[in-house]
Amino acid sequence: MKRCDLKLYRGYANKNELVVFGHVVEKYPEGDHKYTRKGFRYARTILQLFSIKTIPNLRVVLRVGSVVAETQTMEDGYFRFQIPFHEPMTGGWHPYEVSVDDQVDRHKYQITRQEEFFIPYESSYGIISDIDDTFLISHSRRSFKKLFVLLAKNVQARKPFDDVVKHYQLLSLASRTNPVHPANIFFYVSSSEWNLYDMIIRFAELNGLPKAVLKLKKIKSGLDDFIMTGSGSHDHKFRKIQNIIEFYPELQFILLGDDSQKDPVIYEEICQMFAANIRAVYIRQTRKRSKSDTTILLKKIQDMGIDTCYFSHSNKAIIHSLETGIVFKQPTENNLT
Repeated sequence: MKRCDLKLYRGYANKNELVVFGHVVEKYPEGDHKYTRKGFRYARTILQLFSIKTIPNLRVVLRVGSVVAETQTMEDGYFRFQIPFHEPMTGGWHPYEVSVDDQVDRHKYQITRQEEFFIPYESSYGIISDIDDTFLISHSRRSFKKLFVLLAKNVQARKPFDDVVKHYQLLSLASRTNPVHPANIFFYVSSSEWNLYDMIIRFAELNGLPKAVLKLKKIKSGLDDFIMTGSGSHDHKFRKIQNIIEFYPELQFILLGDDSQKDPVIYEEICQMFAANIRAVYIRQTRKRSKSDTTILLKKIQDMGIDTCYFSHSNKAIIHSLETGIVFKQPTENNLT
């Protein structure tokens, strides 16, 4: 039996289809303790994540409810199911199971894992947020500092922006009717690679950010790739956001990003395509002064009838969400637990 690991990610479904995805790799560095180590031991964990060896051409089987489907891993070990789905399920999180039971080049691979997927509730919103420098302080504009922070600071030492968690918790209660409990589907879409999935998930959990589906960039399998983490074209973000909105034509979306890279440009293009589907756009100001090109892009979005907020502190975004009726009231402590 040849050792392999099956890394599953949170999926999502609408009334007709289910989307789940993952990677098959030789060995995945797991365990919560790996993300709370300090110094060189934590840096080694991050470097291990970027040294993952993937396994291509393996048969993968999905089971959820009465549904069974098959696919095959790609050259980078990635697999994705987008299949017809008509199981009678309520809104919220539901389990799915994926198995590998295959033989390639006389090596037998066998493993089963479970994860969850989300079905939106009626009258809920979709929330699409960037990660780096939108809610996680990352210094994206300064490549070497970003790498230093990634290697030197574990998930307990990394920090979100002030009040950003309060804003996201508030948006989890946003509703076009009447909020009862956190009911919205969150997508965290980033130019960070799949290698950092667990680190991002643990950071979000540790800081009380809403549970989300992550959409990240192609997995890396070498230290040379690590040096370029998060860089390069951001076209994949545009495509992923476009796919999400097309998958949920009945939802209205709230987009959150920052002005350190291409979020304003991407969001303005998305708004041109889907103006009727976008409720509001929030852009964090990452420098002492606002950027004139970001202000111009947000004005174009506002002219489409979409609410916008360009802010340096999340308290301004919270006030905007309340004053524009995106949320009806401040969440109570009971709502957020």
